[in-house]
This record gives sequence, C-alpha cells and structure tokens, in this order.
Amino acid sequence: MELASEDNFRLNVLLANKPKAIRIDESKLIVYGLSDKGEAKVELNPTGRPEQYLRAVKELISGHILGSPGGYPVYLKRWTRMGQMRDESLEQLLMLGEPEAVVAAVGSPGLTEELARRAWWAMEDADNARRMLQNPNIVASGMGPVLADYVLDYLPFETETDQQTDSVRLILQPGLLEPAKVDDLWSKSGRKQAYLVGFLQARPDDLPQPLAPRADADVLAGQLAPLSGAGNPAARLLLRALSGAGQTYLKTVAAVLEKPPNQDVVTAAFDCLRDYFADLRPEGDPKLPLPELEAEARAFAAGDGAPVAVQALLASCPQARGDLAAMRILSGVGYGVIRPVLRDPTTLGSLMRRKLQPIMDPIQAQLASLRRAEG
Repeated sequence: MELASEDNFRLNVLLANKPKAIRIDESKLIVYGLSDKGEAKVELNPTGRPEQYLRAVKELISGHILGSPGGYPVYLKRWTRMGQMRDESLEQLLMLGEPEAVVAAVGSPGLTEELARRAWWAMEDADNARRMLQNPNIVASGMGPVLADYVLDYLPFETETDQQTDSVRLILQPGLLEPAKVDDLWSKSGRKQAYLVGFLQARPDDLPQPLAPRADADVLAGQLAPLSGAGNPAARLLLRALSGAGQTYLKTVAAVLEKPPNQDVVTAAFDCLRDYFADLRPEGDPKLPLPELEAEARAFAAGDGAPVAVQALLASCPQARGDLAAMRILSGVGYGVIRPVLRDPTTLGSLMRRKLQPIMDPIQAQLASLRRAEG
C-alpha cells in the first residue's frame, strides 16, 4: 500500500531530523518523534485499511533506519527477550516505532541512562520498568527512581503474585524509594504476602520495624563470639538469627506462611528460608519430605556427620542444639516438603492451606522455636 503523499513527505521530514526515538499510537494513527527540542508528531491520513497503512508506515521507517524495507526484522524478534542485541544497535531499535524493539532495547545489558530515558518515552510499561531495574547501571542512574516510582504506583494493579513479589524486590534496591514510601509499602504488605516475600528477598537484614533480639541473644553471643570472629559459619548464622534483624525476618516469614494465597508464594517463602540458612546446607535443596528432613536435622544437631564448624559450635554452646536443628530443617524446605501432601500445583486458597497444614504447622513451630529461648 502506498502512503498518502502528505504523510510520506511529513514522515521523511521527521526522519531527516534524526529523532532519538519514535512512538506510534496505533489507535489514534499518530507517529511521534523525540528530539532534543521536544516532541514532534505526524497525524496519519490512511488511504486504506488502518492496519495495512500502519504496516506501510513501519516499512518506511525501517527502511530509513535499518535499510530493511520489510519492517522490524524477524531475527530481532527472536532476540527480543534474550539480551542478545549489540549495544550499537540499541539506538536504532528505539527509532523503529515497534514495541518489540523497545523491549529488546530495555533488556540489553548495554542500556545506558540516556537510552533508558528514550525507551521510557517510547513505551511506559511495568514489564519494561522491571527489566530496566534489573540493570545495575540503570538502578544507579537518574532513571532508577523514576522507574521505581512507576512500578510502585502500578503495584496495586498487578494481579500475578510473582510479578508483585518481583516488583517489590526491585524497587527496594538501595537509593530508589524514599524512606516514607518504603514504610508505606511495608504497612500495605501486612495484607499482601507476596509483598512481604519481596521485602524478604530484597532486604533480609534490614526490614522495617525491627524487633528486639531474642531474650538470650547476649548470653549466646558471649559464648559464640570467638567462633564467629574466627569465621565459623554456623556460629555467625545463629547470631544472625538471634539478632533483632533476624527475629524480624523470622516473624515475617511466619506471617507469609500463615495465610499464603497460592503455591507460588509458599515456594518463594521456602526459597527465602533456604537462602537465609544456606550456610548450614551448602549443597542446596535436599528435596526431602518433612519427616525425613526432621530426622536428618536431629542427627545433624547431634553431631552425626556434621561438619567441623557445627561440632565446634556444639562443643562451645551445647544449649544451641535445638536452634541448630531448627535452622537445619528450615535450610532444607522446598518442593519436596510440599509434594507428599499437595500434588496438584493449581490448588490455591483455603483448600491449599488445609492440605498444607500438616507441614505448615511443624515449620511454623521451628520458626517459633528460633524466636524464643528454650527453657
């Protein structure tokens, strides 16, 4: 389809002025161009069906920018979400007026602050904001807070819990949100377990409204300080859990597991626990059902097959045996714990919570034991 002569002329003028980015409003049939002087626009006058006319417009733009009259090249579409674009291609991608090209640009490790600003002008979108907030260079730039504020404002409209968690984790990176906004988000998280998981992932040792250390933390710290100072990972982990920050972390995990909306939130919380207590299980998820996990933890805390660091802790602080067993159990929770009691991954809500109760109650008991000194 041929373009109207007026449209052809105005589009060529737009391209001759070397725009830094192009955006096409397909519903209003307007082509926008971004330049140092501001925003220019070309209102289209279709000579045929709008979708075919827009395709012709994109072919004109692509022919000018890439020397390829076929529109956005097929091979670029395959690479869009794979981060395989060359850095020197990013500027061209933002001038094609194609959403997929913008997505390709924002996912590139070579994205700069200036290109991020152009991409954001071209396509404000929560997914694009999250992609850019995964890039340390963009997080540290002036665009970081802009994107974080957008994701925060969009958060109430997110319907998928994994996206809610990812959004919270990303916007809680240092330097993005003002403290008052963090506190407000924390207050809203009391009703949103997915938000709490984002806090657990982003700042496990710096959660808002920290609790006091466990009542016996000072006593145990006196016994464990020499080991911790010498680099004993088990001693350091126990002291971390007993601190005010650790007690806050444990309480928050317990709140997530008290009424999770779906299995994604449960598994994400289990991932957090395994990460937190990973020093006690460097081999990773054992994929064991809970009874086997509990038996293995009892033997571990008794010193059977335990590494030297754990045996040294037990020799110096034998009253920590129960805490050690609890931490060992929590370091191994995963899908292997869920599978025996809930095989259908689509089960959610109150039915899911009833089916998970046989494992949730013991796990909550382990969390509670780490939050109180044993008599």
